[in-house]
Amino acid sequence: MRLLHTSDWHLGRTFHGMSLRAEQSAFLDHLVAVARAEDVDTVLVAGDVYDRALPSLEAVALFDEVLHRLAEIDVEAVLISGNHDSAPRLGVGAGLIGRAGIHLRTDPAAASAPVLLADEFGDIAFYGLPYLEPTLVREVFGVERAGHAAVLGAAMDRVRADLARRPGTRSVVLAHAFVVGGTGCDSERDITVGGIQDVPASVFDGVDYVALGHLHGAQTITERIRYSGSPLAFSFSEAAHRKSMWLIDLDGEGRPDARRLDCPVPRPLARLRGRLEELLDDPRLERHADAWVQVTLTDPVRPRDPMSRLRRRFPRTLQLTFDPETDGRSGDSVTYSSRLRGRDDTQIGLDFIQHVRGRPAEADEHELLRDAFAAVRMTADGGRAR
Repeated sequence: MRLLHTSDWHLGRTFHGMSLRAEQSAFLDHLVAVARAEDVDTVLVAGDVYDRALPSLEAVALFDEVLHRLAEIDVEAVLISGNHDSAPRLGVGAGLIGRAGIHLRTDPAAASAPVLLADEFGDIAFYGLPYLEPTLVREVFGVERAGHAAVLGAAMDRVRADLARRPGTRSVVLAHAFVVGGTGCDSERDITVGGIQDVPASVFDGVDYVALGHLHGAQTITERIRYSGSPLAFSFSEAAHRKSMWLIDLDGEGRPDARRLDCPVPRPLARLRGRLEELLDDPRLERHADAWVQVTLTDPVRPRDPMSRLRRRFPRTLQLTFDPETDGRSGDSVTYSSRLRGRDDTQIGLDFIQHVRGRPAEADEHELLRDAFAAVRMTADGGRAR
């Protein structure tokens, strides 16, 4: 059987305030085209279909459309809910749409009830393990201590018990979790519970293929356990990611043969660092003119109006931070209280301006700040000047 493993669509998400609707629609077009061109039998979506528990109408419409298109070309789909999804909402109508070959698995208690599909070698059992929030599902799985490894381990024990009753049946598990050996990035929501979020890969022993979701970078934990990653970048920390899906051929013995298929890149990301004038003048940076850009300025003194100047060269600059170069004599080892000792409010304010801007306040700003503090003191004293 040929499987297409994807996850973390995050329909409805924006990128630093920029709508991704067109980009997400283009990805779903690509997914359907790949499914048709590669004769895919089953699409696997390992959680985080939506970006929010209450998705926008546009996001729901995108999801509805892609389900209809997969059904029209007779491609089955198995989907689970992730930590961004509302499992009950995503699972509405699951029994009915299952008749069309779209199998939603959002109920933790039903994790060991497989979707059974068949090829020329026999049955394949697909077990959908939705995101398991330990404190919410601990009683469902009868574990004493709430933790990701405990609840996922208990769910997998049930999966293996069901599989033992199906001799000769191959198996695929979909799960949404942080598995030891995986590498995260900035755009993933923290799922730490009690300081522990990782689960060992050994939790999934005994099954033929594990389609993972949650981490946004495609990666291989073992030959049988893989993350597809998100199809689009959702933070600048993903600038170096190669966005893709896994095409999996599962043979008659349950051995997975994986091939990585690239997703379209609607717009590249660029992370630039340096002094403002250098970034504006460097001809080598012309290739980033159409990219979404993150800039870290290292000017010792904060330049005037840097964002508008950057956007004249890089129109899609979305994020600007400052990390000024120093000579190593910043005095950071001196305590905050020591720096303030013996200084009045105006002096402290002037120090703050210099720290933030990288240069001292000018004479008129000095006078304005002094008058402002005087007005505040008069208000606090009931109008009596000190």
